[in-house]
Amino acid sequence: MSAPSAGARAAPLLEVEGLAKHFEMGASTLARRRLLLKAVDGVSFALARGETLCLVGESGCGKSTVGKLILRLIEPTAGTVRIDGVEMTGARGAALRAFRKRVQMIFQDPFASLNPRLRAATIVGEPLENYGLLSPRARREKVADLFSRVGLRPESADKYPFEFSGGQRQRLGIARALALSPDLIVADEPVSALDVSVQAQVLNLLVDLREALGLAYLFISHDLGVVEHIAQRVAVMYLGRIVEIGDKRVIFAEPRHPYTRALIDAAPVADPRARRERIVLEGDVPSPLDPPKGCAFHPRCPHAFARCLVEAPRLTQRGDGHLASCHLE
Repeated sequence: MSAPSAGARAAPLLEVEGLAKHFEMGASTLARRRLLLKAVDGVSFALARGETLCLVGESGCGKSTVGKLILRLIEPTAGTVRIDGVEMTGARGAALRAFRKRVQMIFQDPFASLNPRLRAATIVGEPLENYGLLSPRARREKVADLFSRVGLRPESADKYPFEFSGGQRQRLGIARALALSPDLIVADEPVSALDVSVQAQVLNLLVDLREALGLAYLFISHDLGVVEHIAQRVAVMYLGRIVEIGDKRVIFAEPRHPYTRALIDAAPVADPRARRERIVLEGDVPSPLDPPKGCAFHPRCPHAFARCLVEAPRLTQRGDGHLASCHLE
């Protein structure tokens, strides 16, 4: 039986069920067997129209891989991805092309994701040209409107990417993602490479676009300050699996998984004089090549007991739409 589809809504835009990606690594010299790296291991969730779901966790937990699997930039080992109820996991040809028109991506590095040889207007208009949409004149008008919508000056249309600041380059990437009027945008750490002051501007822009255009975001981040600003729901990943998912306010006020609590405790607070009880994690994230038996988090968990060492917990309901995988009640 697969993990429950967390946070399901009536007629969700996106449904992900049992999504997995395993990579075969080199053979182990001692064991004389091929090693299997489970980067994503049975992830399930649903995303409504106009909703922002933030996928959070430490580096290496598999959150960026989930985004790439949804976009079919890499092929899944198992699981399904559905948009408006239609499965896209095995889509090919015209069906896959139509899917990618509806699901776009904003990349982490706003410089590496832009072709340095193309002018800004060409970069933003390229998706329209690739799909054969609009006449050349209408395309130019569309590009100008997108520049205005993301806060770029019209005269910057003839510039090359290196002539923009980091924040402007990310605005350019956002404009390109909007060109095809998508329903869903996968944003993979879209502000992590930007200065803090610029981060706030870009986040506010993304919120404004969501409200104006009815966009849904799968927002991938390790920064809980960013997540608290933009999220409506939060899914916490650890070692390739979702360990807690629910409404942002509930997650931050009453986390039900010790790992979620530790992430929140580790985030800096505005008042340096503030004192609070913290969960301090010891040790590193276990290798996905050799994950612990039972609960994958038990070697670092301050509350682990005998059952945690032998039985992996399942995602179970802890309230309305709030799920957590922990043996602690």
